[in-house]
Amino acid sequence: MTAPLADALAALSAVASAAGVDPAEAAPEGARLAAAVAESSPGAAADWSVQTGTDGGTQAFFDAASRGRRWRSAPTDHLSLLVASGSPHARAYAEALVEVTAAAATLGAPTARVAGNAALAGAAQLAALPVAADAGGARPALGPPVLGLPDGLPGQTAGTVAAHPASAATDASPGVDTPAPTPRRSAEELLAELDELVGLGTVKREVHQQAAVLRMERLREAEGLSTPTLTRHLVFTGNPGTGKTTVARLVAGIYAALGVLSTGHLVEVDRDDLVAGYLGQTAPRTTAVVEKARGGVLFIDEAYALVGDDYGREAVDTLVKAMEDDRGELVVVVAGYPGPMSALIATNPGLASRFRTTIHFPDYTDEELVTIFGLLVDGGDFTAGDDTLARLREILAGTPRGEGFGNGRFVRNVLETAIGNHAWRLRDVTDPTPEQLRTLLPEDLEDHTTADPAGPAVTQGTLDPAHRGDDT
Repeated sequence: MTAPLADALAALSAVASAAGVDPAEAAPEGARLAAAVAESSPGAAADWSVQTGTDGGTQAFFDAASRGRRWRSAPTDHLSLLVASGSPHARAYAEALVEVTAAAATLGAPTARVAGNAALAGAAQLAALPVAADAGGARPALGPPVLGLPDGLPGQTAGTVAAHPASAATDASPGVDTPAPTPRRSAEELLAELDELVGLGTVKREVHQQAAVLRMERLREAEGLSTPTLTRHLVFTGNPGTGKTTVARLVAGIYAALGVLSTGHLVEVDRDDLVAGYLGQTAPRTTAVVEKARGGVLFIDEAYALVGDDYGREAVDTLVKAMEDDRGELVVVVAGYPGPMSALIATNPGLASRFRTTIHFPDYTDEELVTIFGLLVDGGDFTAGDDTLARLREILAGTPRGEGFGNGRFVRNVLETAIGNHAWRLRDVTDPTPEQLRTLLPEDLEDHTTADPAGPAVTQGTLDPAHRGDDT
């Protein structure tokens, strides 16, 4: 009996060891990513438990999926740290994670939707890598000919992602060159990347202003001038999928480039990552998360979930103390809906004095969402013609807006559905052409809400509140 996920996790652990990451932390990270990819596949929980050696059955599987879901659209925590620190092993780690997503797509009875999850999750890991000097300004793309897909879906014969030459040596050995460290990106480069994001005009201006203030602070210090103590912690408000996590990751890099932080990595958490099951256990758990984020940015999504009980209060008190004790090595960004975020800040005087800057992220317009969809399609090495984009505009026009609308997450879920439907559409094509493998048609965007024996078991799930962390 083959065990693709077990093999992929073992390979991830080997790469982690060479990169200086504790394999005991890397393997669970990969397991959570795999669960998030495969969570909608019937029977995946049992296969995942066996191949990861995890006790706890179905509940453990879905707990892992919940914690790993954000990585379907963003780099994992350890990859984020490796990239931020310029590790020469970042590419090998990203490619090992791609293998994990491919293996996850074989768990249980794979659905077309899971194939879409795997393709986009793998692409998200590769997209975190800096552009190589010899890559012509392009990041590596991950498309259907690269990703190993489950049996019955086109593309599985193409195999999984090949080892990149730079990652072939995962440890120093005679006659093998160790990859060179990646230079840290400058503040100007990161601000330019910020400016390239779709929409978010007011957000961009605020981040530019924050960067200018920090730059001036450093220049004054260099001249021996007194500088006021400014709080660097931020509040991000707005609906899901409006770019809060993406901007937080750029802010982390900008702060590091300006000398405010030592590494500039991002650690994204929510209440479940901070709060334990018993009073007295939350403080150590929160402290461990803070330690992981030291030198970078701790991003707390839906931070207002910490309000209302003693467990959350213990986490908040621990955070306030850490923000004071680690003032020069930790920046905290809290995010969520505007009203609840105001209530959170008001619950603790320590929060009110440390979170002085709030940046609001507006909803995207329909045309901005179409542009985002096109970028996601390109990143996955697919194509969508004008007729497909016209169908997307129709879907957007018929979708109610309001608090909780998914924005970029909405179109990402549409794309996940489209990739799954595309795979099912080509299921009987023995030797599909490259054009067929890449082209998404208008009918691929349709939502299949029921499991039809003659069709794919796919649910678009565009407004599923469980799809947290799929920020854009």
